[in-house]
Amino acid sequence: MLDAHQHFWLYDAALYAWIDGTMTALRRDFLPEDLDPLMRKDGVSATIAVQARQDADETAWLLDLASRHPFIHGVVGWVDLRSADVECRVEQLAVAPRLVGVRHVVQAEPAGFLDGDAFRRGIAALERYGLAYDILVYARQLGEATRFAAAFPRQRFVLDHLGKPDVRGDGLAGWRRDLVALARLPHVWCKLSGLVTEADWHSWTPAQLRPYLDAALEAFGPSRVMIGSDWPVCTLAASYGEALALVRDAVADYSADEQAHILGKTAEDVYLS
Repeated sequence: MLDAHQHFWLYDAALYAWIDGTMTALRRDFLPEDLDPLMRKDGVSATIAVQARQDADETAWLLDLASRHPFIHGVVGWVDLRSADVECRVEQLAVAPRLVGVRHVVQAEPAGFLDGDAFRRGIAALERYGLAYDILVYARQLGEATRFAAAFPRQRFVLDHLGKPDVRGDGLAGWRRDLVALARLPHVWCKLSGLVTEADWHSWTPAQLRPYLDAALEAFGPSRVMIGSDWPVCTLAASYGEALALVRDAVADYSADEQAHILGKTAEDVYLS
């Protein structure tokens, strides 16, 4: 199995300011040696490490980790896609053997960010160098994300965390409508990850989250979704194994081939082919 979404960091309060007072459990280092035994216990053989701060130094550090830990099969890093010299920056980054994609934390940006000319020039550069782009947005931004992805039909896009539905606010219906619209674009894939922290961290149940997983599976189909733990962020609400079990249980009745795609092959095809 390939975990398509997890993070590492050397904790520094100034660098990881998004880890606020509600997330004290995350205020420490999380490194490959912490994840490795968890992976072994749950039958996970490989991961994709994803950026957690918008800093080129962190991307370089993640790539160094990947060079020293074979189970890190790829890194989704960060580059300033709005920079005037974005072509040069992407060209320099793209030569790294384990770099497979780029992400920007759009959920923290104002409405209309994805429509910006400078950012879109950066996405065009990614397309030229064959790098995937991870879309990180809240459910309310899915319409903007759909418009954005439609403008780049040859670019591979991966929606992180099912578009972060408002599970606490019972936002299933509106989120599903917008997710279905995005899923109509054949060059967009979806990570089945991050749901436990969109629900109440202390009282969520698998039954509460299952409709969101079922809706994403129906919208994208098993060949366009991939399992992800969102470790260590998931530990605010669930263990590594519990986060993965949500997806495994949701697809237990799928065919062996469909499960193979969801549990690893899709991520390999999108990021590693």
